Amino acid sequence: MTSIETGIVPVTLRGKLVILEPLSRAHHDGLVEAVRDGELWKLWYTAVPAPEQMAAEIDRRLALQERGSMLAFTTRLIDPATGGPGKVIGMTTFMNIDAATPRVEIGSTWNAVSTHGSGTNPDSKLLLLRHAFETLGCPAVEFRTHWLNHQSRDAISRLGAKQDGVLRSHARTADGVLRDTVVFSILEHEWPMVRNGLEARLANR
Repeated sequence: MTSIETGIVPVTLRGKLVILEPLSRAHHDGLVEAVRDGELWKLWYTAVPAPEQMAAEIDRRLALQERGSMLAFTTRLIDPATGGPGKVIGMTTFMNIDAATPRVEIGSTWNAVSTHGSGTNPDSKLLLLRHAFETLGCPAVEFRTHWLNHQSRDAISRLGAKQDGVLRSHARTADGVLRDTVVFSILEHEWPMVRNGLEARLANR
């Protein structure tokens, strides 16, 4: 296994339904189109960039990547006709990277509403978790979400992650309101069962 210091370099991950490409400014227009699918930036309990904020959000993620605390991806559908990269549907990251442990958080994720329930999110999570546990050698992978984001909490639980606790008055949302943050994790010894569950969910896709 490579160390997380080596593994932090941008990498393309290919699954059954999606391809995770290293985020670049060239993805801007596709990401703007994707975020307009469902107007995700209007959801008050999550932080998704509005179309006019997309360039700044790309730059923010790339700056964090340059500092070694994030590895940012653009999520694309696999084109069924060619088998190659297709339509851009969203973004995801390894974030809050702790190289010493090593440990990562999977977060800052959003996907176009039309893809919800299609299997693209489990496929993306399978790719990220496999890379974290089997390439980076992480003993644990973390997920965090707003206490009131029940959709996200349910999705994380379905992955097989266990709730570690709640950080109360942990951070401020864009409108300045303090939020409680729910923390989940998957441990290395739990990964084979989580992997089997994700692969079973994708088997008939």
